[in-house]
Amino acid sequence: MKLLKLSALVLAFSAPVMAFAQGFQISFGSLQQDTDEPVEITADALSLNQTDGTAEFKGNVVIIQGTMRMSAPVVTVFYDEETGGIARLEADKRVLLVKDGDAAEADKADYEIEKGIVVMTGDVLLTQGSNTMNSNKLTANLSDGTAELEGRVKTILKSGGN
Repeated sequence: MKLLKLSALVLAFSAPVMAFAQGFQISFGSLQQDTDEPVEITADALSLNQTDGTAEFKGNVVIIQGTMRMSAPVVTVFYDEETGGIARLEADKRVLLVKDGDAAEADKADYEIEKGIVVMTGDVLLTQGSNTMNSNKLTANLSDGTAELEGRVKTILKSGGN
């Protein structure tokens, strides 16, 4: 009987932890991002592809939109056929995204400008103050300032005095 009670107690306490480890929602950036702001891109080189309407920026690529800053070695820009504006950005080869003191790193990032959604995949590291979180995937909604980590999530939360 004691073993049954102990098993039930372990299951009751571990269920929320297992759910927490698979995916949870957090904030990203202290303020919402205005995705209508202009996108500024600087890089060492630029290749245009008229056939598919893309542009590939290489070498020290830095993208700035309002208070958001993204950097990566390679970024491909996909243009909206109707408006001619930027539809989305695809960054590769270790990406850094910084917004208001929050920072996220990953192997790749896909930013849909109009929706204000950034999806980062591959060895994701999110830093918020002294706290860090690792996962396989981060989806940041810059329009409402939220983020969701998915996959195997590991958190290191430090208290105020540490």
